[in-house]
Amino acid sequence: MDPIYLDHAATTPLREEVLAAMQPWQSDAFGNASSLHRWGRAAHAALEGARAEVAAALGARPAEIFFVRGGTESDNLALIGSTRAKAASGRPVLVISSVEHSAVRDAAAHLSAEGAADVRVAEVSADGALDLEALAAMIEGREATVSVMWVNNETGLTLPVAAVAHLARAHGATFHTDAAQAVGKVPVDLRDVPADLLTATGHKINGPKGTGVLFVREGTHVPPLLFGGGQERGLRPGTEDVSGAVGFATALGLAVREREANAARLTRLRDVLEAALVARVPGLRVNCAGGPRSPHVTSVGIPDTDGAALLMALDLEGVAASGGSACHSGAARTSHVITALYGADDATATVRFSLGLGTTEADVLRAAETTGVVVERMRATP
Repeated sequence: MDPIYLDHAATTPLREEVLAAMQPWQSDAFGNASSLHRWGRAAHAALEGARAEVAAALGARPAEIFFVRGGTESDNLALIGSTRAKAASGRPVLVISSVEHSAVRDAAAHLSAEGAADVRVAEVSADGALDLEALAAMIEGREATVSVMWVNNETGLTLPVAAVAHLARAHGATFHTDAAQAVGKVPVDLRDVPADLLTATGHKINGPKGTGVLFVREGTHVPPLLFGGGQERGLRPGTEDVSGAVGFATALGLAVREREANAARLTRLRDVLEAALVARVPGLRVNCAGGPRSPHVTSVGIPDTDGAALLMALDLEGVAASGGSACHSGAARTSHVITALYGADDATATVRFSLGLGTTEADVLRAAETTGVVVERMRATP
């Protein structure tokens, strides 16, 4: 039987419409957007058209959109830049949630190690709750940046971003959200949520790898991390990838326009998958089942099973899933997200199934059946 790809939270296949939009800018229309001749002017017009399309999809202004080379760069630029900008007023505070992506966690660790910030962690519970009073106490009276992801990449848990954004604004703090798993999956409108900085990336929404944006709200100061030719108004210098920007904008526009219909379809498929897994695998826990979740991700905990061996066995049976984040070069390690939500003594094997445009009901039912067979075989093996 054909293999089943249920790892769309790791990366997604490029849509045909996106590839078609990109191709002219990879061949005949190859100009440098900073050049003044006709090739350059055409490239510049395409770049600015893509910027306007991204801004419209996010509820922003074109001048607030900066093209970068992916989500990790966007997260680093947002956190390191905004934190360093506050250093003139004393050692700032950087608050991150306990379930952040490694691009945020490691950037925070870097800032702490170089003495640029006091890093504090706001705990998140398995039902998505975050103690806003404790968070307020962390930033009270201090120059601060707060970073809370919109949708957790390992569990699909949706965090209270709007409430945190309003709290940060009330305390004069800069608020950043990693929305890589949110855009195109849940409603994201920067006219409603007063985030100062927002990260998104193309390959999570059937766009090209190596593309992304950083939204910087007007009036938010973020100094650059790189220096060069002054492109992207000096914030992200380097010759612009016009093809990538067009591809990102096309993918984002499609994802946002189709979001409501796709969300309904994926929610139904996720529920079918979870019901089938619970029925087939004794002791299985649906992680964060009691909290608000994005429709495209389900994470399960399976006791009495080795997680790495389970994922390998599923792959051999033709089912692609993951243990959580795919951002550690495939390394098998205990998930900091599951540890934060369920404690360091949690002994379950974590499997993340993430759904996308090509996922069918037959796919999720076969994945559940295969998981049941594999777990049963592993538990029976001494």
